Amino acid sequence: MYEPILGLEVHVELETKTKMFCSCLNNSEEKIPNKNICPVCLAHPGTLPVINKKAVQLVVRVGLALGSYIPEYSKFDRKNYFYPDLPKGYQISQYDEPLCQGGELSLYLSNDLEERKRKIKITRIHLEEDVGKLIHSEGNDSLIDYNRAGVPLMELVTEPVIHSGKEARLFAQGLQILFRVLNISEANMEKGQMRCEVNISLKKKGDNKLGTKVEIKNLNSFRSVEQAIDFEIKRQKEALEKGEDIVQETRGWNAEKGITYSQRVKETAQDYRYLPEPDLPPIHLYSKEAGKGLLNLEQLKKEMPPLPWKKKENLLKTYSISNTEANLFIQDEQLLGFFENVLKVLDKGYGKEVSLDNPALNKIKKEELMKLSANYIFSDMFGIMQKEKLGWNDIKIKPTQFADLIIAAVTNRISSRVAKDLLLEVIKTGQDPQQLISSRKLEKLSDLDQLLPIIKEIIAQQEKAVADYKKGKENSIKFLVGQAMAKTRGTADPVILEKLFKDNIK
Repeated sequence: MYEPILGLEVHVELETKTKMFCSCLNNSEEKIPNKNICPVCLAHPGTLPVINKKAVQLVVRVGLALGSYIPEYSKFDRKNYFYPDLPKGYQISQYDEPLCQGGELSLYLSNDLEERKRKIKITRIHLEEDVGKLIHSEGNDSLIDYNRAGVPLMELVTEPVIHSGKEARLFAQGLQILFRVLNISEANMEKGQMRCEVNISLKKKGDNKLGTKVEIKNLNSFRSVEQAIDFEIKRQKEALEKGEDIVQETRGWNAEKGITYSQRVKETAQDYRYLPEPDLPPIHLYSKEAGKGLLNLEQLKKEMPPLPWKKKENLLKTYSISNTEANLFIQDEQLLGFFENVLKVLDKGYGKEVSLDNPALNKIKKEELMKLSANYIFSDMFGIMQKEKLGWNDIKIKPTQFADLIIAAVTNRISSRVAKDLLLEVIKTGQDPQQLISSRKLEKLSDLDQLLPIIKEIIAQQEKAVADYKKGKENSIKFLVGQAMAKTRGTADPVILEKLFKDNIK
């Protein structure tokens, strides 16, 4: 039996005004090739780099959030290798004295309670410069856009403690949320702002010696991270079981075919010939003495926002929501703000025609109101926004209107079907739901004298469905209820309708 051992390298382009070592704009949205370039980021002879203080600060913020050790001193190194989109012929990076050492991140997005407690150890977080971008034409030509060359790039390296594609995905997703909370980067993988590389080896269970390491480069989606790892684990396992050797190499991922493929033999740290960057002095990051060092570490700690895993823990304790709903809330501040404003309305009783003094509402527990509100927000409102491609600036519904719909539904004034239909309309138009209910006579219909003629009419019309029900096909009754719901425009109670059908089918 073989056990997979994985380590991740996560690269993130930092949101700074300028590049890492020059004053060129750091603009990932720039469409004109080679616009944001200068002699420094093009490595013209005689030019000298200058450290971007903001980039250093952002990396240290991540280290503080993850519990890393921040050394008093750090330095930059030259990583020597040739690649066409690397203007200098080397990359300014960090080797033995990174900005952040150690740290950990739990798999806090997992739906499994035990898995959520699992912590992935981090080796280091360091800072370097990004490379340019190669553009390959249909012919044999390749063009180079150096707009990205010199952009501040943070690299986070984990210990080899990950065991599956799922764990790697959860870890990377958790990092992306953290990066956004800390405002260090949008970390959009589709735009290349966040890229993952994975090192995979298999070892026999119980054996302390790691197997031959294989690297998969430039995975640009969470789906790719999980699928590429799962494929590579299977590939290596099958090879080892056949007695074949695993080659230490760099492999790519073909998402269309769902396979990894060999690219080149993997370099080692020695191949890069690291040496201290002679054009940049060592960085004195901070000091206990006031006014000394590049950063005020204590101030950075005080400015730290609520971290996503702590926020999620608080949400689960405070509200009657699921783990999946809590995950969505920590990723979308506006969604969470809307939900909390709805709950404030329900707490204070700002409903118009149905107030919190309503006797029917007084019988309903606060937890039920929370749960129903969350359900309508996630199952319906969020779904409508995605289906209709609406952003927060496009929706017209106010928290007070949403609360009115919840109150009308929970007190049985309207059916759930009517509530969902009205939600869509109010989201798009911002009309008052209470006025719509009254003007269109959408109150729930439960008067037997009104419902019985409808029931009898449908029984007479739907002979086949009635015959099927008599033969024991229970699904036929659902069809008949659906017909009645359509007749009553969703205002009838489906439970009452089902009972009436059963009572009246002879």
